[in-house]
Amino acid sequence: MTKFEKPGSKEGDYPDWAKEAGEKALGDAGVPYADIEQAYAGYCYGDSTYGQRALYGLGLTGIPIINVNNNCSTGSSALFLARQAVKGGLVECAMAIGFEKMERGSLGMKYTDRTPALDKHLTRMMEIREAESSPFAPQMFGNAGRDHMARYGSTPDHYAWIGWKNHKHSVNNPYAQFQDEYSLEDIKAAKMIHDPLTKLQCSPTSDGSACAIVASERYVDEHDLWDQAVEIVGQAMVTDLSSTFNEEADCMTIVGSDMSATAARMAYEEAEVSAEEVDVCELHDCFSANELITYEALGFAAEGEAHKLVEAEATTFGGEVVVNPSGGLISKGHPLGATGLAQCSELTWQLRGAADKRQVEGAKVALQHNIGLGGAAVVTVYKPAS
Repeated sequence: MTKFEKPGSKEGDYPDWAKEAGEKALGDAGVPYADIEQAYAGYCYGDSTYGQRALYGLGLTGIPIINVNNNCSTGSSALFLARQAVKGGLVECAMAIGFEKMERGSLGMKYTDRTPALDKHLTRMMEIREAESSPFAPQMFGNAGRDHMARYGSTPDHYAWIGWKNHKHSVNNPYAQFQDEYSLEDIKAAKMIHDPLTKLQCSPTSDGSACAIVASERYVDEHDLWDQAVEIVGQAMVTDLSSTFNEEADCMTIVGSDMSATAARMAYEEAEVSAEEVDVCELHDCFSANELITYEALGFAAEGEAHKLVEAEATTFGGEVVVNPSGGLISKGHPLGATGLAQCSELTWQLRGAADKRQVEGAKVALQHNIGLGGAAVVTVYKPAS
């Protein structure tokens, strides 16, 4: 992956960043671009066929290049497709690449002359809670936090701790957009975006790219690449369910808690592991509220008890499972198309024991959670190749 940076401050343009990430991934894997049979290129902001333009810098080999857009889960959706092509025996070696060149400030809708992708989500949310003037994304996830507080007793301090933790983790990540450590009081005193979410509990828009090479066991064996290999042992993508919008829906299901829980169950089942076995997790903390409610969706906590993990400081180093050692989206940044593949990069390094000062000691089972409203959740389980 490239370093993630504030929009407008990163040198070059999206083809440069994709070339950097792609060359790093190919070099790391020991795979020439000529061996890539298909590529899946993820981005959300840009015209059609940016994927082709982004990959021109790696080579003009005529392979199928499929452009992918699945909102914030775009990067992991590209990974899902690359893995599916390899797992299904269609190709021996595929590339998943993601990139984004974003505008500063909160996300908004580009096309106002047609049905919004989130109209059903927003309509159901406004049936539960009155609309406010805050940007729609923090409003939706902040309202999920409010629902958890009202139903289960979590407090703003629990969400602030998650922001504090992820900023603290990012200090040791040279790829992170932010590498500053804050006190808990700093997190709580930052500008309120949508109660209980302050600015330091919200992921920033970012520029950058990330890439992964997915190969069959046969390819790895024939090219003697086992030393570097990490295996995807379970993976599932789930889109919106009836529970997202029905009469029982709440603000937590609207932002994907049931999608995440369903995808996690499917991924664990394929991987033949349980939540208790996960050592390290990259979780889609677009906002601290989403990290907290997703602890339950991923099985790290029972329903209504996610805040107890926070109280026990169980999701940082020395705890039960280290969540977002990279700093997560809150600190590492969130270039939508690249986010899922940056999570993949981090977990690959963790399982290789190559994550330097942020290394989770003895990590053998890694879990990735990437979600996009509108909606899709992708959950992936990794282990060292065997």
